[in-house]
Amino acid sequence: MEQESYLRVSRAGDIADKKERTIYRLLEILPGFLSWTTLGLIFLFSWLLPFWVAIFIIAFDIYWFLKTIYLSLHMRSAFKKMRHNLTINWLEALERMKWRDIYHLVLLPMYKESTEVVRETFLSLSKANYPLGKLIVVLSVEEAGGEEALNTAKEIEKEFGDKFFKFLITVHPAGMAGEMAGKGSNDTWAIKEAKNKIIDELKISYENIIVSVFDVDTVIHPEFFGRLTHSYLTAEKPLRSSFQPIPLFTNNIWHAPAFARIFAFSTSFWQMIQQSRPERLITFSSQSIGFKPLVDIGFWQTNVVSEDSRIFWQCLLHFNGDWQTVPLFFPVYMDANVADSFFQTMKNQYKQIRRWAYGVENNAYFLFGFLKNKKISKNIKWHLGFHMVEGAHSLATNALIIFLLGWLPTVVGRGRFSESMLSYNLPNITRWIMTLAMVGLVFTAILAIRLLPSRPPHYGRFKHAMMILQWAFFPMNMIFFGSIPALDAQTRLMLGKYMGFWHTPKARK
Repeated sequence: MEQESYLRVSRAGDIADKKERTIYRLLEILPGFLSWTTLGLIFLFSWLLPFWVAIFIIAFDIYWFLKTIYLSLHMRSAFKKMRHNLTINWLEALERMKWRDIYHLVLLPMYKESTEVVRETFLSLSKANYPLGKLIVVLSVEEAGGEEALNTAKEIEKEFGDKFFKFLITVHPAGMAGEMAGKGSNDTWAIKEAKNKIIDELKISYENIIVSVFDVDTVIHPEFFGRLTHSYLTAEKPLRSSFQPIPLFTNNIWHAPAFARIFAFSTSFWQMIQQSRPERLITFSSQSIGFKPLVDIGFWQTNVVSEDSRIFWQCLLHFNGDWQTVPLFFPVYMDANVADSFFQTMKNQYKQIRRWAYGVENNAYFLFGFLKNKKISKNIKWHLGFHMVEGAHSLATNALIIFLLGWLPTVVGRGRFSESMLSYNLPNITRWIMTLAMVGLVFTAILAIRLLPSRPPHYGRFKHAMMILQWAFFPMNMIFFGSIPALDAQTRLMLGKYMGFWHTPKARK
């Protein structure tokens, strides 16, 4: 199988060779198989070997407690760096560099988002502390969004079209052969249009263009482009790097229900932690990358759900392991999940998390790529391979093991174990360890309060108190908006019931 062929694979059925198709299919089955086998063995051994499972659960709880402390330290470090970076005038910092030839191409794919949501994004772009004459902005509408979406784009063009160096509206056709309707196919259509109609016509050097792909609800800080340009110009290998900001899902955080707020903050905090571990940092959601490497790889795959992380693996495989994600330690502001009703928000939140968890489809892609590409070092293969497989397994199983299965040996254990001191004390031991671990939530709650935008005047102080008290629901959130949708996604992939792209509705109150 030629290199260009395996770099465009989206699922096992895309591979013509029977042997290689079987290998890829087994790699798709692997995440779900590992997760369900782990949970099944815990049930089985809790019945057959309850003493040893009890020891395992206690050891696992201690490990989770120590890991919580370790991750909290990383989160604190990233938060301090982000706060420091927010105090810097990055345009002034650039004056010591050759930055004036750098252009920013901003892609904003949209589906059926309201004018209010899109307008707030463009307001933030127009207020950037950066020469707007260096910004090329593309608003890429899905044809499937209908006339309403196109009218929104035209309204935005009327208000903001003359504020930037170039402004372009593109319409991504529906039902194109070989494509999946989603962000990746829209991004690729938009960037090709920009390349043909603007960049190539003006003969702008590819090396001098930084592409930022934003969800259409992304609101930037005024210093964002200055920070990004500084990072691009000081990176060791700017043309072999992605650049990742920290997504803070706080645009509408006051209007979100408690479970959606917990998930929004948890996602932001996880991204902070990953910024402090750049060797594990994979691109996520809104991100930036040089135009030149995007041209080299042929842009985003148009037939996958998780294009935001797939682009990292495309680049890593194409450039034979010579690729990394540079942490910006700088925020972009996005929407938490909010719908017209509480139950619709729950439904949307579950679907969004399941779609994000379906990023596990990339595991088969890069593991297969590691087998095919002999130029990538074994250290990179083993390091990234282990952490990605372990991460998917942890997401699907850890919360269930910690919060639901800790008492299982005492319930189903056979023989003398049910009469032993360990059986009697197991719930107390696990509860004590988990209580210690939950102390870390106090720090998390304080951090969340510091990230909050100003409280809307129609909310009283009780709403502020709820922003702290909500963290008592964290264990429940980890199960119902963590492990279960992750298991759902992995099971679908394991059974070959492939998912399509689901657009998260954006709503403001």
